[in-house]
Amino acid sequence: MNTLPTEGGLELLRRGRRLRRSPAIRALVRETRLSPESFIYPLFVCEGEGIRREVGSMPGVSQLSVDKAVEEARAAHAEGVGGVLLFGLPAYKDEVGSAAYDPEAPVQAAVRAIKRENTDILVVTDVCLCEYTSHGHCGIIVDGEITNDGSVAQLVRAALSHAVAGADIVAPSDMMDGRVGAIRKALDDRRLEDVAIMSYSAKYCSAFYGPFRDAADSAPKFGDRRTHQMDPANSDEALREVEEDIDEGADIVMVKPALPYLDVIRRVKDVFQYPTAAYNVSGEYAMLKAAARNGWIDEPRAMMEMLTAIRRAGADIIITYYAREAARALA
Repeated sequence: MNTLPTEGGLELLRRGRRLRRSPAIRALVRETRLSPESFIYPLFVCEGEGIRREVGSMPGVSQLSVDKAVEEARAAHAEGVGGVLLFGLPAYKDEVGSAAYDPEAPVQAAVRAIKRENTDILVVTDVCLCEYTSHGHCGIIVDGEITNDGSVAQLVRAALSHAVAGADIVAPSDMMDGRVGAIRKALDDRRLEDVAIMSYSAKYCSAFYGPFRDAADSAPKFGDRRTHQMDPANSDEALREVEEDIDEGADIVMVKPALPYLDVIRRVKDVFQYPTAAYNVSGEYAMLKAAARNGWIDEPRAMMEMLTAIRRAGADIIITYYAREAARALA
């Protein structure tokens, strides 16, 4: 017959459960805290007016015309979200991604419109060519290969156009060598030295980007991105990439994706003690949404657990499609 020890039968000086026995005590000793101010909310901006087109693989995420993007930015700001990150869906694409630096393109127009609405809203812009090239790659193709230096020249033009429009931070996501230094020099030369750079420093060639490519219409028409995005097996390489970007003038460094690379986030933060962002990417978001729709998971709890894990790993900034939802949960 099984028997339980009587109360007081154990002489324990330390009882971990003392600090777990009520919500107030758990909150008092909580080591990792989330704040809406640390969230960045991605928005996909398209041509037109009055458009809100849901992305099939990302429930709750839509392609937005500029006027609707302004509404989303306003709502996110009111809920305490730290800022928005803009991606563009241009009206035209070509081999060199020239729409990326068109001053009337959706991103540039959205930056101006959001800043007219409220200059206090932090606006970050993604700087890449994949949404703008007819072939869907992140750079210029020469003889079937993605050329580095020619691509950097185009990225510089895009970053400058975003800064001139009023972006607070430009975020190069292409993983071309030397692009951070080139962008920093171009900004400084044009007296845009106050515009910060948040570099996608350790961006892995990940299977978790699939839904994003639906949202941004940026899937490559051939091949893949293994020649410039990082091998998922490497973490020492991530430290080298981060160090190079810091040396070139990055103000914030980023690890992308977040969940499969929590160890990399931790290493980056421990080694450099530098402002560190992590991107809670589309595939991570879509997995939770799909499981929730099937009744397999408690989505609000899973969302908060996931974001807490990213913060606990060392991320100061979390880019997440859950930004508004999580902000409301934390209110």
